[in-house]
Amino acid sequence: MALSLSEPIRDAGLTSGAMLVIATVVGGGMFSLPIAMAGVWFPGATLILIAISLMMLMTGLMLVEVNLHFDVGASFNTFTLELLGKRWNFVVGLAFGFVLYILPYAYISGSSAVLSNTIAKYSGMHLPSPVSIILVSVIVSLIAWYSSLLVGRITTVLIFGKFIAFFATFSGMIGTINVDNLFDTASVALPQTRYLPYVLMTLPFCIISFGFHGNVPSLVKLYGKENIHHIKNSIIVGTLFALILYIFWLAVTMGNISRADFSPIIAKGGNIDVFVEAIGGIFTSRYMELILTFFGNFAVASSLLAATLGLFDYIADLFHFANNGIGRCKTAIVTYLPPATVCLFFPNGFVHAIGYAGLAFTIWSVILPPFLVKSARQRFATAAYRAPCNNAVLNTVIVCGGIVYLTVILEVFGLLPVFH
Repeated sequence: MALSLSEPIRDAGLTSGAMLVIATVVGGGMFSLPIAMAGVWFPGATLILIAISLMMLMTGLMLVEVNLHFDVGASFNTFTLELLGKRWNFVVGLAFGFVLYILPYAYISGSSAVLSNTIAKYSGMHLPSPVSIILVSVIVSLIAWYSSLLVGRITTVLIFGKFIAFFATFSGMIGTINVDNLFDTASVALPQTRYLPYVLMTLPFCIISFGFHGNVPSLVKLYGKENIHHIKNSIIVGTLFALILYIFWLAVTMGNISRADFSPIIAKGGNIDVFVEAIGGIFTSRYMELILTFFGNFAVASSLLAATLGLFDYIADLFHFANNGIGRCKTAIVTYLPPATVCLFFPNGFVHAIGYAGLAFTIWSVILPPFLVKSARQRFATAAYRAPCNNAVLNTVIVCGGIVYLTVILEVFGLLPVFH
């Protein structure tokens, strides 16, 4: 979710920046985590999330170091062009565009599935998948066409609703956590259970679950170059909050749904509606089931609006569409028609899309930052802030990014073991 500011807000507190990070990373994508982590299960998933969160925190702080060498308002295009040249800038631009398009596809897929499931549950009317996809696409495009400010206001309301519904729903599931389910003990484990072969499959999903890096320039805009303390701490607090929330989310889902019971969820495509329906089956209270439904709708709707607003603005700038009724209509068509069209043919691609987004996101959140820092430290004699990483750490992060890339390539060709 982009923040648009003309000058720093001098009295902005730590909460403002931390909430920007949290609102960016915690969204509908978290529905993919239990599905993606089913192979390694809760103990392994917790260790992987901790490791990835530390790496993503480090690369975020690297971007702070780089950003502070440039004027307030400078972003990835400026950093990359100035420090690494046109070729790197072209690659980063392609990755940026790919992520901006793949996420709207993922969230249109998820939103339409949740909408259809909600209507069927409470009205008894079955809404065909193409109809729900078109309906979601038209609604969100009309909101974006009317005003970016309206998108921001609606997203804010949805974010608050999402967190209220989340804690109202899942705090009640703590008491029903089955320790045998959570640790996949012998009494509930599948025959010949293995966990290690599924580790690589989880990495792209974890990468994008901590994907706040596009908002580092926004944090510099928010606080100004002088308030480095708040910029740095916003990233630390936001990342730590997301980590705790994800571990809690995995605990209540995996503690209530056994690893064996994830197989039919995955077999049905693993889309959000299937997962929400499976969780809903746990509740005996109609009231709690209703809150769960609200949470599912709020989560994917806020993510859809936040993700597509960035694409909407990017398309308007790229094609120089005017900021009037006709110009915004053109922008809306270019923004929403391609992902909606793909969604009509591949309606259950939420989990796969999040994974592929992780591939492109790895470029500018994992691989790019250490290269930028290396170049910046060679070019600039001093730095207003220096990320806590030496050359060995920078090289290690680059290797980790390469492993994530290899993972997705192997998965595309069906060369990785898949839990089902």
